[in-house]
Amino acid sequence: MPGPSFGVIVFPGTNCDRDAYWVIEEVIGKKVRYVWHTESDIDDIDVVIIPGGFSYGDHLRAGAIARFSPVMKSVVKHAGKSKPVLGICNGFQVLAECGLIRGAFLRNKIVHFLCRHQHLKVKSSDSLFTKKYTSGQVLKLPIAHAEGNFFLADDDRKFALDHGLIAFQYCDTDGKVDDSTNPNGAILGIAGIFNDKKNVLGMMPHPERASEPEMGSTDGRAIFESIVEGFR
Repeated sequence: MPGPSFGVIVFPGTNCDRDAYWVIEEVIGKKVRYVWHTESDIDDIDVVIIPGGFSYGDHLRAGAIARFSPVMKSVVKHAGKSKPVLGICNGFQVLAECGLIRGAFLRNKIVHFLCRHQHLKVKSSDSLFTKKYTSGQVLKLPIAHAEGNFFLADDDRKFALDHGLIAFQYCDTDGKVDDSTNPNGAILGIAGIFNDKKNVLGMMPHPERASEPEMGSTDGRAIFESIVEGFR
């Protein structure tokens, strides 16, 4: 299989690893392997995916223990070489905990687990992950989280806005972004955000669950296709 090789990190409690693996191998048709949390050598991998789930049972707080797994030292080095890292849902929380993404997470504003389809707007199409979208495009992806209330301190919020780091925002079917379209209270309605170099993307919605018609939406597939296209 020509093109980039993918690795899907597996922590105790991860439950979306198979979803991500399936999309990469069966839908996108690229080489992929599981990466157990105790591994330290990921030099054979071009793209790291940290999938959703409840790593270590979300003890302490979501992602707080997973960030100390041996594999995360290698993921940080991987990102430091400007290689792609995609963190989805709990993976996004892990990225925040280990400092690869600015910001932190709080409980949802309604203080219970959310599981539904959600519209989001593409804020930036200028990245390896979003190049096959257009800015302002409205997508429909599922969300499934209890701690999706993303927070940025004032300086980080200004930096993110000034440097175009916001990838996706929660919206309605017309692309309107305000408190009424924000399911979890995330600041600025942020559903996804890049690191400073835009080679790391953290997002709460699940693109791997919206990559085939049978799942009710194919809007998430372009994220994986964008990554592959970036290696051509």
